Amino acid sequence: MPAHLKFPAASRRTLLGWTMRGAAVLALSSFAWPLRPALAAAPPPAAQLTEQDLQDVHRIEAYLTGIKSLKARFQQFSQNGGLIYGNIYLRRPGRLRIEYDPPVPVLIVADGTWASFYDTELDQLNQAPLGSTPAWFLLRDPVSLTDGVTITSLRRAPGAMQIEMYQTRDPDAGLVRLIMTDDPIELRQWYIVDGSGKEVHVGLDKVEIGIPLSNNLFVTPTMRRNMGRNK
Repeated sequence: MPAHLKFPAASRRTLLGWTMRGAAVLALSSFAWPLRPALAAAPPPAAQLTEQDLQDVHRIEAYLTGIKSLKARFQQFSQNGGLIYGNIYLRRPGRLRIEYDPPVPVLIVADGTWASFYDTELDQLNQAPLGSTPAWFLLRDPVSLTDGVTITSLRRAPGAMQIEMYQTRDPDAGLVRLIMTDDPIELRQWYIVDGSGKEVHVGLDKVEIGIPLSNNLFVTPTMRRNMGRNK
């Protein structure tokens, strides 16, 4: 993959000056939790897509729609949060689970309606509507990168593509940049850029596609306790 499209090299490092929880809260924006700073500038305009661009957008949509379930390891890097590892589980439509490796006390779950942030140390649960999160469109079925999404750029390089977009009705949720190989298409990394220009990068490893994933993955302990009390 060309150097300008590669995930930035970063060695494992300590999170100096940050609690592990604080670093994870910043990093949540890379998957499911919206950051809401005032935008430093107006959101970028929509790209003028050529016929070839539209063909590539449709190929990316078809590839993403074809991923009904996914399990992978991830590495997540931000300038303020360092490098964090974990597991991700995705089942469309609407289901997502992100588990951070210890000592990060964070679990993120999307159940089709809500994105839930669970602090495992404090046993605290916070929730936001799934539609208000940066990567909500990746959980839709089918995936559309034009319905409710503004594409700001589509770049190509030998064996690679990069597409950048944001939620049209809510650009403050963040810009999403997908980086993938081409021929065949395979999602390798994504970036989230918040309104102040801060970036969080995520790379995938050991990807398994099309495997069965239990409904139990997509609830937090607090949600499970509440369901038990309501029986």
